[in-house]
Amino acid sequence: MRRQLLPAIRILAVLTVVTGLLYPLAVFAIGHVAFSDRADGSLVRRDGRVVGSSLLAQAFTTARYFHPRPSAAGTGGYDGTASGASNLGPSNPALTTAVRARAARYRTENGLARTTMVPVDAVTASGSGLDPDISVANARLQVARVARARGLPEQRVRLLLDAHTNGRPLGFLGEATVNVLDLNLALDRLR
Repeated sequence: MRRQLLPAIRILAVLTVVTGLLYPLAVFAIGHVAFSDRADGSLVRRDGRVVGSSLLAQAFTTARYFHPRPSAAGTGGYDGTASGASNLGPSNPALTTAVRARAARYRTENGLARTTMVPVDAVTASGSGLDPDISVANARLQVARVARARGLPEQRVRLLLDAHTNGRPLGFLGEATVNVLDLNLALDRLR
């Protein structure tokens, strides 16, 4: 038994050091060297201080800013420590009620007619509840409100939106999107 126990303990010690210490440190080092901007959470800085992450949505509620998708993360939404969906399925009446209320609020906020189609990402939360991007269609419907609140010509806000539109991943996957934090910071930089 001793003949089998000592090699097993040695193997356990070696594998613990390799897989529990050396491998994680190597991955950490490679991540910080190869992807330094992403390794620390893709933090966005403004005037030397962190104002958010390009990977996580934040609540922007005033008329001066583009609004992100609704969030089901945490009690009040947009809680990075409570990422998750509402878990309401398409046949759940609570989801239908919430979507109708969000659509009505979206139309009212943006001065849209009752019959205007609202993009799905404007009334439903993402799976994480923290999706930082919105569709271009969603952003375009918010242009008039943001321009009016800031006293800017709509064309100027539209051009800024176009400049901050991210193309389809790899050129063919998914749809073009707009990072809300990035666009709102660009709005704040306008004088």
